[in-house]
Amino acid sequence: MPKPAYDDRMTWLDTSTENCTVQRTLDLVGEKWSLLVLRDAMNGVRRFDDFRRHMGLSEAVLADRLRKLVAAGILDTVPYREPGSRTRNEYRLTPKGWDLWPAMIALKQWGDRYTADPEGPPLEVRHRGCDEPVEAVVVCAGGHDALAPRQAYTRPGASARTPG
Repeated sequence: MPKPAYDDRMTWLDTSTENCTVQRTLDLVGEKWSLLVLRDAMNGVRRFDDFRRHMGLSEAVLADRLRKLVAAGILDTVPYREPGSRTRNEYRLTPKGWDLWPAMIALKQWGDRYTADPEGPPLEVRHRGCDEPVEAVVVCAGGHDALAPRQAYTRPGASARTPG
């Protein structure tokens, strides 16, 4: 099947990266501790002390990452109060935060394949309906099955610009 027609005068190297959405995403969540906060949040951790204890990072670094994720709309704060204690905040993923779940599954899947201990990965993610493993795949919006990299191509999008 031939590629759709488009203006092939502009190539990847002719395209500015100043408005690259991958770069913008990494600016929000690309730091190690931010991704680990998201990992824990996706696994049900909500409270500051639980994040800190589970990940073993300093209060200052954790507070900074939580603040940035809240400012980006990836996490939201929900007040709670234990009897006899002051009001504190829980951190919960927003729909925008949950939209990162496929990317986290893809990172886990890659890590399971290339960095896991010889006996296997430390955590499995399974489908509640049939108990089979969950995996990330790239599919065509037109309904085609999983694609290999060579079955796709890149072309300039609506906001593509030339450098300069």
